[in-house]
Amino acid sequence: MTNLVEYQKQGSIGVITLNNPPVNALSVNKGLLQDVLDAFKEGDHDHHVRAFVIIGGGRNFSGGADISEFGKPYDPGKATLADLLAYMDTVTKPIVAAISGPTMGGGLELALTAHYRLALTGAQIGLPEVKLGILPGAGGTQRSPRLMGVEKALDLMVSGDPISSEKAKDVGLVDEVVGGDLRAAAMTYTNKLLKENLSVRRASQLTASIEQPDAFFAEARVRIGKAWRGYPAPLAIVTCVEAAVLQPFAKGLAIERQQFEKLVKSDESRALRHLFFAERQVSKIPDVPDDTPVREIKSAALIGAGTMGGGIAMNFANAGIPIKMLELNQEALDKGLGIVRKNYAATVAKGRLSQEAMDKRMGLFTGVTSYDDIKDADIVIEAVFEDLAVKKQVFAKLDKVCKPGAILATNTSTLDVNEIAAMTSRPQDVLGLHFFSPANVMKLLEVVRAKKTGKDVLATAMKLSKAIKKVGVVAGVCDGFIGNRMLHGYFREAGFLLEEGALPQQVDKVLEDFGFAMGPFRVGDLAGLDVGWYIRKRQAATRPAHLRYSKVADQVCELGRFGQKTGAGWYRYEAGNRNPIPDPIVEDLIVKASKAAGIQRRQIPDQEILERCIYALVNEGAEILAEGIALRASDIDIVYIYGYGFPRFRGGPMFYADTVGLDKVLESVKRFHAAHGEFWKPAALLEKLAAEGKKFNS
Repeated sequence: MTNLVEYQKQGSIGVITLNNPPVNALSVNKGLLQDVLDAFKEGDHDHHVRAFVIIGGGRNFSGGADISEFGKPYDPGKATLADLLAYMDTVTKPIVAAISGPTMGGGLELALTAHYRLALTGAQIGLPEVKLGILPGAGGTQRSPRLMGVEKALDLMVSGDPISSEKAKDVGLVDEVVGGDLRAAAMTYTNKLLKENLSVRRASQLTASIEQPDAFFAEARVRIGKAWRGYPAPLAIVTCVEAAVLQPFAKGLAIERQQFEKLVKSDESRALRHLFFAERQVSKIPDVPDDTPVREIKSAALIGAGTMGGGIAMNFANAGIPIKMLELNQEALDKGLGIVRKNYAATVAKGRLSQEAMDKRMGLFTGVTSYDDIKDADIVIEAVFEDLAVKKQVFAKLDKVCKPGAILATNTSTLDVNEIAAMTSRPQDVLGLHFFSPANVMKLLEVVRAKKTGKDVLATAMKLSKAIKKVGVVAGVCDGFIGNRMLHGYFREAGFLLEEGALPQQVDKVLEDFGFAMGPFRVGDLAGLDVGWYIRKRQAATRPAHLRYSKVADQVCELGRFGQKTGAGWYRYEAGNRNPIPDPIVEDLIVKASKAAGIQRRQIPDQEILERCIYALVNEGAEILAEGIALRASDIDIVYIYGYGFPRFRGGPMFYADTVGLDKVLESVKRFHAAHGEFWKPAALLEKLAAEGKKFNS
């Protein structure tokens, strides 16, 4: 037996302890599951052992299967989780699972195969496999409906969200919830079972039933299929739960295994597993060791109390960090604080926040109108208008008033952070923190590393991103950093496609069918078209005259159509309704723009729309990688998943390109280059990797 599992007898009870930190992953190839099986067999054949307790060493029972082993061959000489659970279902001595900490996936399936379950108060219990594009593959879809009921089990598995140990007891997954010493409680409980001569109680021998199963599962398929469009796993879970109701246990297990094997090989599951590891990799910066000292952030200040500034400030208050909001006049300050209060009140009204919690968070806000009032802040974030001259002025003032060692951050989405840092005598303390709107909701935070940003400042910012519940991604300095630089090509091609023959509704439908919640023109109307118009006007002076430029978006703005906030943009909107309505005025404008540009309109295939929009992201992403603006292809994927609504089941633009095949992507890019000019010059890295048969995400 390896040191991953400990087996010892305590009186007449065989105690099996899992010791595979940090989460007691149920590894096949490391031999943990084989060791657990051997322990059960040893106790099963020992007449002195009358019952078993299985418990996790450390803080939790088991976080589930070792995800790194998914899709890889198992050592044929070692037991799988299915092998272990099949044997446990033959054991005639009571088995008690002692649950603590996060007990997820295969860890819960192991506990469900035990005959009795004890849980420590505060434990989190769930079957989150759907979030990896798969389903519980070791009996979870069969045992959970038999224990907690069909509807509750289906909701648990389709959402993938955990429940508390107390809730688990209410629904029948857990028999007892205890506090204090879990091992001692489990021994007491098991001895009580033996004293009362209680027999084994197998979930596999229970019945899962529901009234009118045909109607129930038909409705579930419609509802879940609509809610999880593009994700095959939720519907596969419905199939398995239906089998739990209509089929014998063994047949249900076979259907579950068939569905699992199909899902684990799917592109969707590969994409979701890619993101699982990518999110854990994103905080690793090659030249900034994990033990780099960080600065303490006990207080923060925010320059600019507008919508973005207020949203940013809320993140600090939510994390319990006092925040000062600076505006130059009381009226603007009161308006900004009022918006913050309104946002919190809306959350309270929805039942997602208590009034007490809201009051506590609002108590962390202080409104100020003088730079002198923020001199002691540990970090200051500037969120003023997106104008380089204005931001430079702000940083010159911050340099004079802020204490030594304070981190000075700009929320710019496109501007040169090096130029901004140069306005101070302490460029090592300056970096970009690019929040995404709405800043109190969106999880992405681009952490922009300027030329002289200190390693400790970068390490502090990455730690801070976790504290305020953001996913921080390091980016280098360039116009637009990672996300917006790539997005320029996406919107550029969408605009060119309009001139060539498409209409906004066709382009949007193609991208929405791909998996985006909204296509580029609906996104523009939601965000406000005036912001992009302002940036384009700023860039006009440096735009090469020979490059193609579509004027359609500017002409829409010139009509005063800035999107939903003005009731019209690419679409028109009726009062109180956000549904986009195609507008003949815009269609006429587009047709006239094509004629003015000398472009003969044509029918554009949906596949061309998809490739030109998505491959524009990919080709620019390859340039960003080659320049070192992004550390890893997977970092780009994380940016697009969390900041731009790229469909999770596609894995991000770079992973999607890997899925298609870089040779095929390059072939299309070359075709577009020949047809549409230098915007489509293939990135050297894309050509290199395609020639070598490699991927962006190796």
